[in-house]
Amino acid sequence: MKPRILNLCSPWQIATVFQPEVWAELCEFCTVVNAEVEEDAVKQLVSCDGALTGWGSSFVFTSSRIANSPRLRLIAHTAGSVKGLLPEAAARSELQSRCVMVYSGSTSIAINVAESTIGYLILAIRRWPELAHAYPSQRKPGIAMPGDNPVRNGRFLTGATIGLVGLSTVALLTIPLLRPFGCHILAYDPYVSESEAQNLGVELMGLDDLFSHSDAISIHAPELPQTRGLIGKHQLKLLRDGAALVNTSRGSVLDSEALLAEVITGRISVALDVTDPEPLPADSPFWGLPNVFITPHTAAMGHGGLFQVGAGALAAIQHLAGETTPLVGIVPLERWEIIA
Repeated sequence: MKPRILNLCSPWQIATVFQPEVWAELCEFCTVVNAEVEEDAVKQLVSCDGALTGWGSSFVFTSSRIANSPRLRLIAHTAGSVKGLLPEAAARSELQSRCVMVYSGSTSIAINVAESTIGYLILAIRRWPELAHAYPSQRKPGIAMPGDNPVRNGRFLTGATIGLVGLSTVALLTIPLLRPFGCHILAYDPYVSESEAQNLGVELMGLDDLFSHSDAISIHAPELPQTRGLIGKHQLKLLRDGAALVNTSRGSVLDSEALLAEVITGRISVALDVTDPEPLPADSPFWGLPNVFITPHTAAMGHGGLFQVGAGALAAIQHLAGETTPLVGIVPLERWEIIA
């Protein structure tokens, strides 16, 4: 008998993460049950083997809903963090006791964010936004002369020392992308051991040392109570003149007021895909600064990684039915307190 899968994804979500042929294969492999409203979803979940969720899905898997769904063996989230889906500790405990798999597309999405990270690093460390901003008025092409603004660190990405704040999935995918540039890679992550760092080919150090030794910093820390405001005035002051700072993780990891005070000086160049708050107010002073480049939380976008999200969800459903498909993206619920 085909597994029954409750579909909580919007048509936009399906088109975004599933190639047409992959979605067709999913629909052929299992019985897709659609639910337009939450009340219907609760009723249908009782008789389903799995559930498919995504961006914009407000359905919460409470302990009572899980307990009333004896057939449930998979929650496949075709987006990033699953924390909004499972806020109750009792619900997560119920899933673990019943060996229910929770799939997330975050591993596949990380492919896109890692690629974006390289782009932001090159853009910020070469200070392209400032050069582009100044060019119409200066109209001075060619090689910059000594003393010209903006301040440069003299390295650019090739041969630079890059500091990674957090060795998340995105950071792990960014490391091999940095290798061809001959970068020396430093990292701060209190949950990673020295031996693990050595195996990754990175040098582990404290947060302050990371900031004082790096030509550019790339932030990959998850949003957790202990990471809010992790990077503040003290760390930003440690950055050398001409350093670059990139954030593709969460805006709350950076102290926004401290960051503003530092970038106003023009001393560093910043590329942000995330801010705090998000989006920034229209009158935010960040908008007018030539050394600050901001994108609207789109680092994860792109077919390369997103179509792998849909393929991974299909693989999880096939595994549910006894297929021997290798699984990628299963959420380790036992590490809930430190996952993004």
